Amino acid sequence: MFCVKCGKEDETYDGLCIDCFLNGKELIVLPQHVDMERCASCEEFRISGHWVKKALREATEDAAVHSLSAVDGLRILSAGALPEEQDDRNFLVKVDIQGELCGRVVTATAETTVRVKNSVCQRCSRQLGNYYEATIQIRSGTKELSDDVRDDTVRYVRDRIENISSTNRHIFLTKVEEVQGGVDMLMSSISTAKSLAKELSDMYGAETKETAKLVGIADDGSNMYRVTYLVRLPEYHINDVVMFEGKAYKLSGIGKGNGKLTRLGDFHLMSVRRSQMNDMKVHTPYNELMKATVVSRSKKEIQILHPVNYSTIDVSIPEDADIGDTVNVADIDDTLFYVP
Repeated sequence: MFCVKCGKEDETYDGLCIDCFLNGKELIVLPQHVDMERCASCEEFRISGHWVKKALREATEDAAVHSLSAVDGLRILSAGALPEEQDDRNFLVKVDIQGELCGRVVTATAETTVRVKNSVCQRCSRQLGNYYEATIQIRSGTKELSDDVRDDTVRYVRDRIENISSTNRHIFLTKVEEVQGGVDMLMSSISTAKSLAKELSDMYGAETKETAKLVGIADDGSNMYRVTYLVRLPEYHINDVVMFEGKAYKLSGIGKGNGKLTRLGDFHLMSVRRSQMNDMKVHTPYNELMKATVVSRSKKEIQILHPVNYSTIDVSIPEDADIGDTVNVADIDDTLFYVP
């Protein structure tokens, strides 16, 4: 085929040889300006319809590159951007690309002005408006939820929400409220709340109860509910000294279907089914265990000072016990036991 412009006999594109086709052709195009939203609350940027966390200059580069248009047939191999700050809201961004067109490696340059516009993303708007879909209520089998357990459960939920929100920004913890007898955690997702309530139940051997309340009608006509997940923690917690079948144990662990008990005195480890754990009675909560000063130790025993009358007492320990200057002890019927 002959080029209709220069007459060269070669492969043609729209009647032109490759040289004439590329001569003066605008390979890439940028709009005169690109508006980029920045959330005034979380300071994330909206680029190509997605909110992302980036440094300002990097965000302007990405906003420009994502606004690029290319001629048909151009395969962009690489793109780079160089922003030049005009003021704190306007950046002149030059974009250079290398690509392949008609079997040749080509380069092209274009520029645009990226304008930073303050806005509020949907997540922050909802958080600022106290939006929530579900509540996890943490309550105790005893009258009051201990500070330690309350803090542990709240910390666990906060950490899990932070981890989940790293890949799904619509998931957030709206509010944590201390209430009579426990704590309420309000969050943006029913499914996430349900999953976390199940995790807490497995961790603490807790009972759960689900209730739903109709709060409105969605745009598609479906019912909108708020769901509450009550997590009622048992009287016992990990590391407590409990009585079971007439003997004293340390509650060493709680699994999905059972608990692990370490018998005080001989440190025999045993498993009990979840249904059997209802028969356990807390003798001494972990945070109420006494501290005793260690005087000396041998392979299987230590000599301690009684924390009340300061008499010297020998108590059994596991052979692999890591013994410091003090140890935890429990008084069971006027006999002191080392609690690992």
